[in-house]
Amino acid sequence: MPQKTKHTPMMEQYFSIKAQYQDAFLFYRLGDFYELFYEDALQVAQLLELTLTSRNKNAEDPIPMCGVPYHAAANYIDTLVEQGYKVAICEQVEDPKTTKGMVKREVVQLVTPGTVMDGKGLSAKDNNFLTALAFDGTHYGFAYVDLTTGELRSAVLEDDEAVLNEASALQTKEVVFTTEIPETVSELLESRLGVIFSTQEAYEENAEFQFLTSDLDVTLEKEVTGKLLSYLAVTQKRSLDHIQKAVSYQPDHFLKMDYYSKFNLELTQSIRTGKKQGTLLWLLDETKTAMGGRLLKQWLDRPLIQQSQITARQDQVASLIHAFFERADLQEALTKVYDLERLAGRVAFGSVNGRDLIQLRTSLQQVPYIHAILSGIDHGEWRELLTRLEPMDDLVALIDSAINEDAPLQITEGNIIKDGFNEQLDQYRKAMRNGKQWLAELEAKERQATGIKNLKVGFNRVFGYYIEVTKSNLTNLEEGRYERKQTLANAERFITPELKKLEKLILEAEEQSVDLEYHLFLEVREEVKKAIERLQRLAKAISSVDVLQSFAMISERYQYVRPELNTEKTLKIVDGRHPVVEKVLGHQEYIPNTIDMEKETLILLITGPNMSGKSTYMRQLALTVVMAQIGCFVPAQSANIPIFDRIFTRIGASDDLIAGQSTFMVEMMEANQALRYATPNSLVLFDELGRGTATYDGMALAQAIIEYIHKEVRAKTLFSTHYHELTVLEEELKHLRNIHVGAVEKDGEVVFLHKMMEGPADKSYGIHVAKIAGLPPELLQRADVILQALEEGHNAPTPPTIVAEPTIIEETQQLSLFNEVNPQEQKVLEQLTALNILEMTPMDALNALYELKKQMQK
Repeated sequence: MPQKTKHTPMMEQYFSIKAQYQDAFLFYRLGDFYELFYEDALQVAQLLELTLTSRNKNAEDPIPMCGVPYHAAANYIDTLVEQGYKVAICEQVEDPKTTKGMVKREVVQLVTPGTVMDGKGLSAKDNNFLTALAFDGTHYGFAYVDLTTGELRSAVLEDDEAVLNEASALQTKEVVFTTEIPETVSELLESRLGVIFSTQEAYEENAEFQFLTSDLDVTLEKEVTGKLLSYLAVTQKRSLDHIQKAVSYQPDHFLKMDYYSKFNLELTQSIRTGKKQGTLLWLLDETKTAMGGRLLKQWLDRPLIQQSQITARQDQVASLIHAFFERADLQEALTKVYDLERLAGRVAFGSVNGRDLIQLRTSLQQVPYIHAILSGIDHGEWRELLTRLEPMDDLVALIDSAINEDAPLQITEGNIIKDGFNEQLDQYRKAMRNGKQWLAELEAKERQATGIKNLKVGFNRVFGYYIEVTKSNLTNLEEGRYERKQTLANAERFITPELKKLEKLILEAEEQSVDLEYHLFLEVREEVKKAIERLQRLAKAISSVDVLQSFAMISERYQYVRPELNTEKTLKIVDGRHPVVEKVLGHQEYIPNTIDMEKETLILLITGPNMSGKSTYMRQLALTVVMAQIGCFVPAQSANIPIFDRIFTRIGASDDLIAGQSTFMVEMMEANQALRYATPNSLVLFDELGRGTATYDGMALAQAIIEYIHKEVRAKTLFSTHYHELTVLEEELKHLRNIHVGAVEKDGEVVFLHKMMEGPADKSYGIHVAKIAGLPPELLQRADVILQALEEGHNAPTPPTIVAEPTIIEETQQLSLFNEVNPQEQKVLEQLTALNILEMTPMDALNALYELKKQMQK
């Protein structure tokens, strides 16, 4: 009969620890395995495709169980954390050999998506930001940290959208709530970014955290940053010496782009694939170091708005473009620089090994070369940065004298410290080397004395050193010469007083040598740890150099020009190009376009056919502005632009099915962001607003939006539309100008010139686009007949099956396809008119349409 499970002391210990980590998988150390039980085991076995077993199999309620070897656990943990889970690592904190009863166990680290220090999911050129959020009833306290690099920043944000914008810019995977947060924010973060949530209400008061937050003046920032640090202390349970002092920042001090605009412009993430390829980051990234790659992404997320700062970067890029050979030398030196920021983080975290220190030394050896190269081309552009390129010869000398070039990955296996670094270690090594020589001499001596040619001196961990004689040679052995130690199937093993003495000397030397090496390595690591702040300053300087040389390389390769900046609100880009499209197509195939908006011109109304390049034209302007305001040169023959404070875009058609919003609703929400927050110093790009609703509704909204921007917002605006009727606004609005994409029609065929021209387009060419798409010829012919009839001011001819002429139901309604409306049809029309489409989800709209269709078929 199965017996009901009675919990052992070990399981009671497991329950007490698991109770503290309900939202994490508990990896509970048992010998050489981490074991998981109950619901943890059921889920992890499925997620990791592990074999599910059970504890107390004969009991009435056996405990589900699975496990992973401790030496391979890192890969399993990485996989779980990549999927958005938390893992609590529970270790034995007492030596089982010296403990009576239950071995004490504790969680030594909680690994979460926002606190990963190493792992396959941690990209070298991406930060891994952990974000914290607090709410005081009016404003949000916002803080973020990258545990791998130590960067710590905080801000006060105004509303939900600002929180979404900042969190999306950071691509944070985990948000720590430090106070009660409105549901609207948590839903927004979860639906848009897919983050996981954690909580930390307590604040650990200690001198270290007070020091890290000492430069923050706003109470809300101090609170949220302090609780973020407390969360790190609770989860990581180790030194956080590499965390830098918190720096307060204001999003308004940079060019602001909301979540939708960054998404539409594909700055760092492709809309189609979600990856880096095909983005502006992909184009600009010729950085040679991991930390340079991360800084480039940060600059893209936060372009500058201070002219002096932009000009300083432009000067540095220009000096590198003009110094071709020096730039080549600089790039070669940068390729030998490893990730100083994350190396410093691992030093503080206690996870650095000998090879990491060799990488650190190699990196620091490049600093004098980098300094010399920049000094050689400096005419004032690099003066401030050169002061931060501080050589660290003391660390180079320490590591060079202490650490072996081929140091093992493990720091407890020995062979990590160089000969000559420590006198005691050298003595141990001499004893080991001499001992092995003595053993070889002993073996030779005994072979000669006994006449046994295959006699050998060997070693195993259980029996130590021994003399082995095969059984066929035992008769040749003098009685009592050796002391028997072990009998094998075909040999006997012996020991002698001399061999025992050698064994004691060698084994003590080996054991003490490994132990001494470990402690010497820790001492070296502590010396390196004292230089963490210097390393972090140096890393920032090298990162900046790396990004600037990347700008210079790209600018020279693609023949970009230095943009002029003005305060006159004049925008003139001669023969501008879309940088990413040009890279894909090649310089010779891309057709450049000029954008010319004098101070008085606020709006360019763009008409022209689909596929002609209107959206590309608008995007290339936004990307050119971003490139200019991060300090890079731009793709054009010449460029003179104002400094913009915000960019708003509404480009492309997309539903948001998760939030239950149609294309038109998404359009209106994105347009609303611009209309509410744009200033006269902003850039607004609207592509085909109003197409998601009825013709007259869409046209009315489009015109009203244009008039509102013209009168109230007064931002530089590009507005593309299919509503040709809107081109008459040029006569009414003095700050609006018509332009169009040129097209040539010959023998019924249309060629799009992809070139912007003054004035409105003469027609839409929609049927020609449909022809290019491959629609059936008979369909296209019918469409052409209908179009001609409409253009002549008549109703479209009725299909052959309907004899009577079409009539108009009401003057304000669209054209009817029927000769008369029966009561049933009239009822359906009334229901259709009453529908509030703006408040319906796509699924609701489909269901309503289906019901109306059923009524029409009755």
